[in-house]
Order: sequence, then C-alpha cells, then structure tokens
Amino acid sequence: MATMKAAVIHDAGGPDVLKIESLLIPTPQNGEVLIRVRAFGLNRSELFTRQGHSPNVKFPRVLGIEAVGVVESAPGTKFDKGDIVATAMGGMGRQFDGGYAEFTCVPANQVQVLQTGLPWEILGAIPEMLQAAWGSLFKSLRLEKGERLLIRGGTTSVGLAAAAIGKKHGAFVAATTRNPGRENLLRASGVDQVFIDTGSIAEQVMEVCGNGVDKVLELVGTTTLKDSLRCAKQHGIVCMTGIVGNKWSFENLAPMEAIPTAVSLTTYAGESEDFMRTPLEGLVQQIAAGTLRVQVGKTFHLDEIVEAHRCMEENKAGGKIVVLT
Repeated sequence: MATMKAAVIHDAGGPDVLKIESLLIPTPQNGEVLIRVRAFGLNRSELFTRQGHSPNVKFPRVLGIEAVGVVESAPGTKFDKGDIVATAMGGMGRQFDGGYAEFTCVPANQVQVLQTGLPWEILGAIPEMLQAAWGSLFKSLRLEKGERLLIRGGTTSVGLAAAAIGKKHGAFVAATTRNPGRENLLRASGVDQVFIDTGSIAEQVMEVCGNGVDKVLELVGTTTLKDSLRCAKQHGIVCMTGIVGNKWSFENLAPMEAIPTAVSLTTYAGESEDFMRTPLEGLVQQIAAGTLRVQVGKTFHLDEIVEAHRCMEENKAGGKIVVLT
C-alpha cells in the first residue's frame, strides 16, 4: 500500500520529539476529502500539545490544525480531484491526524476551495491565521469602521493579519511590541500607533487615546489581560484569542477588580464552523491584488519540522511560520 512522510509525536517534550516517519496514506470514506498537503502553518496550540499541555490529545499523533493542498480523492462530495483547498480545525491534529504530513484526510464540511494562483508558502500561512484574525475582529469584537482597535501582541502572525484587516476595514489600529526594532514591521501591516510593551501600557494608551480604545484584541494572554482590560473605554470590548505568553489561567482572579465597569470581556477560539464562515476566497483575492498584506516569517520543509518548532518556541520568525511538503 502507498505510504507518505509524516511528522509523528509519540511522547510530549521538546521539538526533538517530532519524528519523520513513513505512514500509510489514509483512505477517504464517503464525505471525506483526501488532501495532498502542499503547505501548512505552525500554531501555538500545536506547541502546547507537543509540550504535553493538551490532555485530550492521545499519542502517537500527527499534529497540525490546518493545511492547504490539492484534492486527491473525495468520494461522495462536491470536490474534484486537483481542486486547490484549505482546511482547518474540526479535530485536525487532535482527534485525528492533521496537517504535518504529505496527505491528510478530513471531513468535507471543513474544506474550502480556493481559486488562486498564489504560491504555497503564502497559502500555507493563511487558513488558521486569517480565521483567528477575522473571527476575533468581527465575531467577538464586532469591530466597526472608525473605531480604535488595540492589538496586544501585534507582531504575532495573527496580530499582523488583524492589523491589516482592521486597517482595511477603516479602523484606527494601535499595536504593541516588546521590541522597538519591530515598529516598521507593524507599520507595514497597517498599524497607526505603536506602543512598546513593558507589561503595563494602560496609562500610555489612555494618554494617547483619551478615554481608551473601543476594542482590544489580546494575543499575549493572561499575563497582560488585566492591563489590556484597563486600556478599553466604557462599553468597549476585550477579546482574548492568543496565549503567546504561555500562561493559560490566572492564579487568582477577582472579577470586580480585574474587569473595569462597563467593559466587556470575551474570547475567540474558532472551530471548523468558524473557519467555514471566514471569507477565505475574498481575502485570498485581496492578498493577490496587493490590498491585504500577509506576513510570512520563515519557511521550512517537512524534514525540518524540528527546526521549525524550535523557531516558533523561540519567537524568532517575525511572522507566520510555513512548512512546505
């Protein structure tokens, strides 16, 4: 039977636990799509799973919550062999083997066809990144034209995408970075105001933005969330989407102290239904036309998955990490 290369994890640990192995190519059932993976992006959730922080994920497992490629076979579906497609979430890399492989088999209801000639290193960056950015801005934050948006963790791949999308939508975009050398990167993605993040920026934000910002996209996590809540004006919304600060929860939370009066706190996780609602084809067309900028940090090949994970863990990419197969 035909085999494929895949990055398999048997035990939690550092990047070296990802091993390139030969596996049987999956056989799609009715309602499933077998995708010849051409590229996939790396995500922090995969890093946490690799480190052993996802107790519901059973090893051995092929990680990867997203992939782009071409349809190899799709019995009983609307897809044709050769279609360029993207998929994300829905249990990929968690309940069943995901995108860290030459082939992946997923339910048809979490696959979008893309009419595009963009290179794989660009397409590989977009499924989860654009879903998280789009969903956070418009589902959870309900961003409106003319509002002030603050992105905490602006140089993350989702932060850069959210800045570009928010700016194109007509928002005033502010973003944070701990590294002053990243200011040009932020401004190239549409950021109007850059704050150097010391861990406490609420006073700076209030000084620059009057009574605070309308919407805050929190991508660092619980390590900065309390301060981000203080950046929002009354009736503003703070959405926690990311956890690049590597901390899942508060040790102690007093809601009456942490959440200012009339400021709303929400989250965005995003599942396959949210991925399917993301207007990926339209966003891809904007990328191709040059009206929406996507920041690819570094690219690797599947055989370099250990180096790719090490790069993600050390936050050295400067954009989305993409792995080509």
